[in-house]
Amino acid sequence: MITITERAATKVKDIATEESLLGQGLRLRVIGGGCAGFNYDLYFEDTPTPMDEEFEDKGVKMYIDPLSYQYLDGTEIDYVEGLYGSGFKFSNPNVTSTCGCGSSFSV
Repeated sequence: MITITERAATKVKDIATEESLLGQGLRLRVIGGGCAGFNYDLYFEDTPTPMDEEFEDKGVKMYIDPLSYQYLDGTEIDYVEGLYGSGFKFSNPNVTSTCGCGSSFSV
């Protein structure tokens, strides 16, 4: 299961409103790359594929392909703001290490 904090859900809804994407789901996936091996990828999508895992938390629909789901199961998504910028933060219990800047991970 994937969960999202109130702060992150609010940000997703704000972006969807600003970009005229209301009603679309948030596609979450893991892609190869970065110095640690994997990166997170988020974008809006109209409909899930028949093979997707589908979740809804705090009014945000989320779609995850089976390959990505094995790496994301149990993850909580938050939205953080700080001195070095803002963005979505993934608390993923499956991660064994991250790169120095925290933008990529390995399992």
